[in-house]
Amino acid sequence: MEETVSIVLHVWEIFMFFFLFYKSVSSAQSTLIKETPLKMVDSSLVQVEKNLSEAMKIFRDEQSESEIRTESHPSTRTSMPGPLQGDGQDVSTILHFFNNLIHDEEEEEDRPSQHKIQNMGEEGHVALLGHSLAAFTAMLDTEQLRKLATRILSDTTLWLCRLFRYENGSAYFHEDEREGLVKVCRLVINARYEEYTSEGYAVFSHKQPVIYQSASGRPGLGQHLCSQLGLPLSSLCTVPCNTVFGSQHQMDIALLEKLIKEDVESGKLPLLLIANAGTPWGGHTDKLSRLRNLCDQNSMWLHVEGVNLATLALGQVTSATMAANESDSMTLTPGQWLGLPAITAVTLYRQEDPAMSLAAGLTSSSPMLKLRALPLWLSLQYLGHNEIVRKIRLATELSQLLREKLKTLASIKTLMEDEINSPVVLFMFSQETNPTEDYSFVEKELLDSLNRWLGEQLLQQVPNTGVNVVELEDEGTCMSFSPLLTAADLGTQLEDIESLVEKLSELVRLMSSTTALRMDFRREIQQHTPTLTYVEDLGWPGLGSVRYELQAVGMDESRRQQEVEKINTELLKKLQDLDTEIIFSTGPDSGKEKDCIFVGMVTEDVNVQELVEIIASFGREIEDSGRLLENMTEVVRKGILEAELQLQKDNEEKLMEEGMMRQLPLVGSVLNWFSPVQSSIKGRTFNLAAGSLDSTEGTYSTKVQTGRPPLQDTTASPSMKLPGQGLFKRPSAASDSLSEPNSAEQTPSQPPPEEDSHTESDAAFQTISESPVQTDTQVEPDVVEEAEGQPESQEMDHQVQTD
Repeated sequence: MEETVSIVLHVWEIFMFFFLFYKSVSSAQSTLIKETPLKMVDSSLVQVEKNLSEAMKIFRDEQSESEIRTESHPSTRTSMPGPLQGDGQDVSTILHFFNNLIHDEEEEEDRPSQHKIQNMGEEGHVALLGHSLAAFTAMLDTEQLRKLATRILSDTTLWLCRLFRYENGSAYFHEDEREGLVKVCRLVINARYEEYTSEGYAVFSHKQPVIYQSASGRPGLGQHLCSQLGLPLSSLCTVPCNTVFGSQHQMDIALLEKLIKEDVESGKLPLLLIANAGTPWGGHTDKLSRLRNLCDQNSMWLHVEGVNLATLALGQVTSATMAANESDSMTLTPGQWLGLPAITAVTLYRQEDPAMSLAAGLTSSSPMLKLRALPLWLSLQYLGHNEIVRKIRLATELSQLLREKLKTLASIKTLMEDEINSPVVLFMFSQETNPTEDYSFVEKELLDSLNRWLGEQLLQQVPNTGVNVVELEDEGTCMSFSPLLTAADLGTQLEDIESLVEKLSELVRLMSSTTALRMDFRREIQQHTPTLTYVEDLGWPGLGSVRYELQAVGMDESRRQQEVEKINTELLKKLQDLDTEIIFSTGPDSGKEKDCIFVGMVTEDVNVQELVEIIASFGREIEDSGRLLENMTEVVRKGILEAELQLQKDNEEKLMEEGMMRQLPLVGSVLNWFSPVQSSIKGRTFNLAAGSLDSTEGTYSTKVQTGRPPLQDTTASPSMKLPGQGLFKRPSAASDSLSEPNSAEQTPSQPPPEEDSHTESDAAFQTISESPVQTDTQVEPDVVEEAEGQPESQEMDHQVQTD
């Protein structure tokens, strides 16, 4: 008994000694920090924050100036760096240059600037300050840096575990979202293969490890794991999703259990299962409770990731998501959920053996690696628990509001009906097939193109909502609204959802009318065969595509293809010049069909018959004008050759009449002064209509120059018949007055008054004048005029003047 008492007293003395020693050290340390080091740190920290504020101000000012410069002057970029300045440059100049590089990269990629620096809130400024402070701590001494890094890591880990209800967890902070899972796999390998540290990959020859993942999981994740771990792709098992019962995007647990059993029987080792609490595109959540039981039965590690893990911070959490806190590890992305720039991802895991964590790389003795948590440490304290929960709750409310609004819209189908509490909303344009139609316009390829166009329009016209176009294996192309990933960054509010639904309603009406008129457009084009050809392109989301075919025969294929391309190009320009709301284009750049005119979206009041008739009429006008120009060119070319021969013959006759002496410059002038010569050369006129070269003696004998005959009235152009705002519109009671002038224009015009044959024939001719110094040939719309004159030399200049 006395020995026991003495031992207790001895232990008590030792405890009191260490307690008093700890108190004295702590008091001295706090006094030392209060006196000098904190003063130095405070001034340095203030300077760091000041420098960051000045840099951010420069970026904001530069953004405003660059927007003005972009509108007024095009940017000049150079890919070659300039020489390094010998004396160096100030920080402001360097930041200006860096900001210019940012905008140059945006312009080269042809994408609009997101202006994240300008829209970033105070919490984003705090997150950036954390990176500056992490670099600043490198100046501290080793012991002080180690204590600081350990404290920041432990605080951040504790706050995250409490916030997301993950008890007794450790945290690993990493830049790449996949890096945490790679380190977790290393941890499991070290735990399941006892000889792995000594034998390495040789232990896999006895039992090959198997990693299971869902077919709807993150693309490329399994391949990345095998690459980083040095495992063959045969170690990756992709589990299909349910196809008969349950959600089509949840892991098929019955099939998974069968696969595990087969792998065990074949001598493999089930190692790890990757489950989803919110798939990347659809937000689907696996049955985590059943997966947890299955992993316990087979000694497998359960890892969970997904956007729905953010809802663990809320007061009310669905049971499907709540089961995630029973997993062995999970990866969080708080930077995306809270709108914090440059914040690392976090992997929370449970492991009692610190040696295992150290061997897997989940923990490190390097203080700088521990300081990865510093930006998040600052941001969490700045926001506070209430603000964090408010941001996440707002995102879920936005999803619920949009889901309710979409149910009121016709032709909009919402997906994930079995997961109504998911913070991700999937929807798509869908129209029921009319069984009476012989051509289905709701085929999958066409629906994909329509939904792709709809998503692009929503992203452009309502950018604050962050609607994204996703491709799902079963549903095809649809729109995804995931405010947990976009709302904090874009500042999405409830009124933005109202704008989104309003714009969506307008676009849906436009798409419905377009799909309803596609069949009529096709029928009308087929009635104009062979002038027009309907080109089937289900990848085009508009009314359809049409090609004008050349009517000429006896032409080789290459020449015909060139003419078709030329006519359709001119036809497209002519249609684009019309004052109409319909968009005509050459179609998508990746389209297979060429030399086509693609008609965009149309409203329900569009007169498709009139639209097709105008396209055909314009095409005929372009073809006829091209053929007329080609024929006229050939006629003029032959007439010019014949006129040249006649002129050459007349010059030879003139030379014979006048003699060689009159051709000498000085002698000829003297002879012509003493004895003028009256030339017998007659003028010539070229008739374009007849293609003949005739004499002008009859014209000059009457001394009458009649005017040019009026041009024949051509068929009225459709663009002249219709008012701009009424193009391609169906007739209605309010527009009866507009239809009467159109019918009046189609009445034949009165014939011109008759003239005497002499005047009428003279009106069809002009003269080709020949001068001794200069020959002027005037080419008018129907005649070529040649005038008589005295030649002075054998050289003749032909000057073509067009009236």
